[in-house]
Amino acid sequence: MDAQKPVSTVSLKKMKRDGIPIAVITAYDYPSAKHADEAGADVILVGDSLGNVVLGYDSTLPVTLDDMVYHTKAVTRAVRRSFVVTDMPFLTYHGNIDGTLRNAARLMQEGLSKAIKMEGGQDIIPAIDACVKAGIPVMGHLGLTPQSIHQLGGYMIQGKTELKAQRLIDDAKRLEDAGAFSIVLELVPESLAAHISEQLTIPTIGIGAGRGCDGQVLVFHDVLNYGDPHPKKFVKAFANIGQQIHQGISEYVREVKARTFPDENHVFQIEDQEVRQLYGSKDS
Repeated sequence: MDAQKPVSTVSLKKMKRDGIPIAVITAYDYPSAKHADEAGADVILVGDSLGNVVLGYDSTLPVTLDDMVYHTKAVTRAVRRSFVVTDMPFLTYHGNIDGTLRNAARLMQEGLSKAIKMEGGQDIIPAIDACVKAGIPVMGHLGLTPQSIHQLGGYMIQGKTELKAQRLIDDAKRLEDAGAFSIVLELVPESLAAHISEQLTIPTIGIGAGRGCDGQVLVFHDVLNYGDPHPKKFVKAFANIGQQIHQGISEYVREVKARTFPDENHVFQIEDQEVRQLYGSKDS
């Protein structure tokens, strides 16, 4: 795949066919998206997880459509190659189809996203079908669906019984038939995620779903151990930016308190003659 050519739904499906893993990262603002894009991420997901990671909520439920439009705008301004997908937030696609299309259109027209993501299975098929027919690419999301966290009873592995596993398999096929171009599988047993991936012609993107998916997704802040990440079995921190940030700010505060910053290298001077004219002679 051309490393400079913008990623598309077509190229993502080709990556699955060719066995090329898809690297997805969740980012919420201009600098993080710029770093992710330049580092070669195939897809940048503007996730409603910004509620937890950036806005300080204890779930994704308080995140609004305005929040998602705002953060998507920041991300898309930074991106040159990565394919940008934006989460449809809580209850923006479960009402009537006209409302769903209006909400999705805002993310595409105002946020300039390339696609949207919806959580759920059979219940959201009409919404996916309508969006796809309107020309809006849709990524599905099965397994642990954070917008249903209170209904699910917490952040638990999904599909652990035969009945629940079969439901995930059936839902994945339904999403593909409805026109989804990809599906995120979250907190699903590895063998089940691998089986689903083999059954589909569209890419699966795993998060806590093992090695058999066609790609992986992690949150920018988790990858870099930045902010207030909570240890998770399926997350690997590839850097420790949080510690460096803490050390840097602590050193700044220490030097300000000690009056060692700013020093001579960080201030501006004017000629002595100008000083005398401005403030008067030092001898007067």
